[in-house]
Amino acid sequence: GVARRTMSGPVYHNPEFDSYAADYDAALTKGIAVSGEDKNYFARGRVAWLAHCLRRRAVTVRTAMDFGCGIGSATPFLLELLGLEKMLGVDISAKSIEVAKQWHGSPRAEFAELSRYVPSGELDAAYCNGVFHHIPLSERTKAVEYVYQSLRPGGVFALWENNPWNPGARLVMSRIPFDRDAIMLSAIEACRLVRTVGFEVLRVDFLFIFPKSLRWLRWIEPRVTRLPLGAQYQVLCRKRQPAPAADPA
Repeated sequence: GVARRTMSGPVYHNPEFDSYAADYDAALTKGIAVSGEDKNYFARGRVAWLAHCLRRRAVTVRTAMDFGCGIGSATPFLLELLGLEKMLGVDISAKSIEVAKQWHGSPRAEFAELSRYVPSGELDAAYCNGVFHHIPLSERTKAVEYVYQSLRPGGVFALWENNPWNPGARLVMSRIPFDRDAIMLSAIEACRLVRTVGFEVLRVDFLFIFPKSLRWLRWIEPRVTRLPLGAQYQVLCRKRQPAPAADPA
């Protein structure tokens, strides 16, 4: 399988998420209710946009990591929309991993605690949504390094976060118990963070501008993703390829 054991310890630790594993969906649903949509609307929308971006660059991915997968809510969309042969979900919460295995485990989808997977530089892609605002500032670089080391050269990383410049995003987070004390990061900060460990930023997009009550305006959204309007943003970046060896003289 994809999962490997023997890592000295987790990249970061937040025991709070074990207590939310059983009722994560209920807490999230309460928060996003103001949008008029359910969690699947946003989960599918994020992965569909990533798939669109990869098609535009003629990038094919067969293996991927969901970093901070929680209870595995994104798994069906990652497998379906990216056409993955294999995916690995990792999370610091052992209880969340147990739920993910029960609900989404399959020959194509494995799940492991963060401390039980040793990055080996072989995955085509990594996906992450709403995780970094929970990671302490001092641990964020280490977390990005973990993702970087998991990818093959040329592998891509889609980092999704809530946009602190969007009032709706702040409202939603204030309604979710495990988000109230989170430290949001802007797209500028996220780009700086991934570049620190060697990623090349390919593009930044902002999505989810209009709530369901204004869904007739959503046709505009794909045309204005470069404007910092949406409730979430994606930083799509790539692990640099090694420079070709110089021809011997």
